[in-house]
This record gives sequence, structure tokens and C-alpha cells, in this order.
Amino acid sequence: MMDTTVIGDNPRICLTGATGYVGGRLLGVLQRAGCRVRCVARRPENLRSRLSETTEVVRGDLLDRASLAKAMCGQDVAYYLVHSMGSSGDFAEEERQCAQNFADAAREARIRRIIYLGGLGVDGPNPSDHLSSRRQVGDILRESGVPVIEFRASIVIGSGGSSFEMVRALVERLPVMITPQWVSVAAQPIAVNDLLEYLRLAVSVPVDGHQIFEIGGADVVSYGELMREYARLRGLRRMMLPVPVLTPQLSSLWLGLVTPLYARVGRKLIDSLRNASVVSDPTASHDFPVQPMGIREAIAAAMRNEDQDIAETRWSDALSSSGKARSWGGVRFGARLVDRRTTAVPAAPPEAFSPIKHIGGDTGWYFGNWLWRMRGFIDLLVGGVGVRRGRRDPSDLAVGDAVDWWRVEKYEPGRMVRFCAEMKLPGRAWLQFEVTPDEDGSGSVIHQTAEFDPVGLGGLVYWYVAWPVHAAVFRGMIRGIARAARQSNVE
Repeated sequence: MMDTTVIGDNPRICLTGATGYVGGRLLGVLQRAGCRVRCVARRPENLRSRLSETTEVVRGDLLDRASLAKAMCGQDVAYYLVHSMGSSGDFAEEERQCAQNFADAAREARIRRIIYLGGLGVDGPNPSDHLSSRRQVGDILRESGVPVIEFRASIVIGSGGSSFEMVRALVERLPVMITPQWVSVAAQPIAVNDLLEYLRLAVSVPVDGHQIFEIGGADVVSYGELMREYARLRGLRRMMLPVPVLTPQLSSLWLGLVTPLYARVGRKLIDSLRNASVVSDPTASHDFPVQPMGIREAIAAAMRNEDQDIAETRWSDALSSSGKARSWGGVRFGARLVDRRTTAVPAAPPEAFSPIKHIGGDTGWYFGNWLWRMRGFIDLLVGGVGVRRGRRDPSDLAVGDAVDWWRVEKYEPGRMVRFCAEMKLPGRAWLQFEVTPDEDGSGSVIHQTAEFDPVGLGGLVYWYVAWPVHAAVFRGMIRGIARAARQSNVE
């Protein structure tokens, strides 16, 4: 490699994708290294609690070129770590537009280097739409004229990652598995910490123009072998029964029923496994001082981190994981429909709020959890997120957290939380809880508000047809929260 382009010490770094799985972890790595980072996010409030003194966050959208121009102004290096794997609709066209806007803004801002994470496995016959799109994104970025370092990686193994969560859920829940053809396709998984080290070092490594690096771990294996290794480390006996055919559609629905992944993400993940994803060019091993670990060590490290209650980042953190449209622009909403309930409890506000901040995930929703699971199953069948995303932290919340099929939109610890729905609905929905002291200061009042903004006649029909069930659930939920608050106060 020719030493023709060198980035100076302590460069200014523009980071996209910081609300996602890899980008969120890279943010922590860069901050611990003392780097000057500017994060670009559609919802800056989702990141502010995770920023160090050397990091700023600005509002920007990859579909809004003007916002990117402002975000990149004065920066030296720009990371492109966004993708639309969880998006519905024409994700390839959306990725193309995002990449073009990013490339144009980087060129105009005189960015000195773009670092991009793509995927292995697109060179074989009949490549998947997802991986073909990732290749096209790299081409668009290079056409900007800004030097691009593109990493092409296979399966990423790490706690909270989609691939690891799929493997873990399948092995833990199914003593006998019917395994379709994609389970035996060769891959070269890389541990998330090794991937992050490559991404970190790419800021300062000397490069000659554009460079493409294929990266992977020490072992070439299949998903089936990953599952067997996980089972060995957990001391579990598992039987796999291969079948010659099982369509991506059926496989994705099966994954949605058994694992935290829902059908849309599962289908794109499976579709990307049509061809082997194995490193064929060893250049990265020569140019980067990284010694990638094998699958046993990678899975063991992921398992250790999974044992922690709080995940650093998860695949569902990214807003794109909801699959919802980015904007409701052009849609005519009707009058907002509201269900508001209150109840008094003999507990101070912090104790009264405690059950609320634990809601969802393993705790459930304090009433009719089987109804929530049934609604989640229906959501899964129509391409929604279902309820298997759970929670990042079982005992606290932060703006931007995914909680089952909701996302935290606003949070004031000890006082209020507002969730925005990400399930498939003919409209928009919110669920808000607020706790205030009662009039004499001896207890608290819990306020529960469900709001629905319907789209047209279909939205109104949905609300009123489902109203008897919704009324029972909302009534039972606030009673369950009040009961938990009283028990917490007694204890």
C-alpha cells in the first residue's frame, strides 16, 4: 500500500448510524479513544444520554442532502454505517438515494476519507437484493471522488446482534431443528470487537485512493456450525434435520415465531445467504494489526455480554428496524382518538413510577400479556415487528429505546414516559404514562393516555372494532400498574 493519503492526528470525525448496532458501539470506542466526533441523527435526543464531552450530535437525515452538508462541514473523516435492512418498501432505491446524498455532501464538504461497512458474498451467481444494494452503495461513494475505505464483512458475532440473537434463540428453544439449505452455506464470521478495531484503525491507516478490504474471523463455518458451537458452549444437545428446500418466506416466518427477529428482517438476512461469504483477498490481514478471533472465542465473548442485563447496543436500536415510513407527509389524518385513565396510589411518585419504567420485555404489560402476544403474532404475519424485541435495559429507559413494538419518544425519569407505536397500524399511536403527586402530598396519581391518529375510514374502523379489547386492556393495565406500585411501596 502506498503512503499517499494520511489523516493527521486527532481528526474530526462525522459518524452516521450511531443509533444502530455497529455504529452505536463504534461511538463508544471512538469516545474512549478521545476522538472528536460529530454524530448525525434524525432524532438527536436518542443519542444525547450516550455522548462524552468530546462528542456533539446534530440533526440530519440521509434523505435530506442539505442537512448532511451542514453536518459534514469542517469534518475530516466520515463513517457511512447506515443500511435499510429493516425497512419496508423499495429499500434498494432508498439506499441509493441515501448514498448519493452522502457522497455529494462529502465531496462538497471536502471530506478527506469515507469509511464504509459493506458485505461479503455478492460475487456469486444470483446475489441477493440486499447485498447487491450494499455493493452499489460502495460504488456510489467512490464516484464522489473522496477516498473510500470499504470493509466487506460476513456474519457479525456479538451480543445484541441480529445473527447472534437468531442463533441463541434457535438453540435455546428448539431441541430438534429442521434446517433449510441456507444453514449450510459457508461464511467467515467476525467478532464485533474485531470489526470495531478495523473501523477504528481505518481513520488513520495510510491508503492509496480507494481501498476495499475483505474481513472475517479465523474460521470458515456455516450457520449450522455456529449453532452447534453455541450448543457445545452451553452444554446443550441439539439435533438438526436438514431439508432440501425451504423458501426464504417460510424460513423468515419460522424465525419470526421462534427468534427476536421479525419476518422482514429475517427474510433479508436469509436472502443474503444465497452465496458463500468467505474472504478471498487477505490484504486486510497485512495492512491492519488485527488478529481476528475464531468462532469459539467470538461466541463465548458474546455469551458473556449477553449475561449482562443491559445491552450496549442491539440490532433493533436503529430506527430503520421499525420498517415504518420515514415521514407521514401527504397523509391526511382524522381527529385524534384518546383513551385517558387515572388512578391514585398510596405511594410517593418514584415508587409509583417504578412499575412503569419496567414495563414490557420480561415484565410484560401488567394485564392480558397473552393478548399482547396474540397482537404481536398478527403484526408479525403482516410484516410488522411483533413483540420479540424486548428491552435493552430491564430496569430503566432512555429516549430511542425499542420496547417490544414501541419506541421511547420522550422520557423524564420518575415522572413521565411516552411510547410511539411501531406495529403495523392504519394510523399513528402513542401510549403515555405520567405520575404526579396527589393534592395532599401523601400519595401519587398515575395518568395513562392512549392516543390514536387514524388514517381515513380504515383507521376509524380499526379503532372502533378493536375498542372492546382495547378498553379491557387499558383498564386492566392501569390497575395492574397501580397494584404493582402499592406492592412496591409496602416492600
